[in-house]
Amino acid sequence: MVAFMDREAVDKTRETGLAHFHSRSRGRLWIKGESSGHVLRVRQILVDCDQDALLVKALPEGPACHTGARSCFYRALEGDELQRIG
Repeated sequence: MVAFMDREAVDKTRETGLAHFHSRSRGRLWIKGESSGHVLRVRQILVDCDQDALLVKALPEGPACHTGARSCFYRALEGDELQRIG
């Protein structure tokens, strides 16, 4: 999945070991899985060379995507069509 993290989200993620994000639509901090129970247990946080992006490696407890898919990236663009993968 792709999501936004601000300082508060990073701090809370590091403190709890569970992925927290800043929701622009909700205007607040949220923990992945707060309504579904499908949390992400963080194993490692990687920082890119410009220090402006994070890659969070996590073990999902249930589907990571709100659609019920294991990953939010479950379709590939093939020509003009989206094809479900995996």
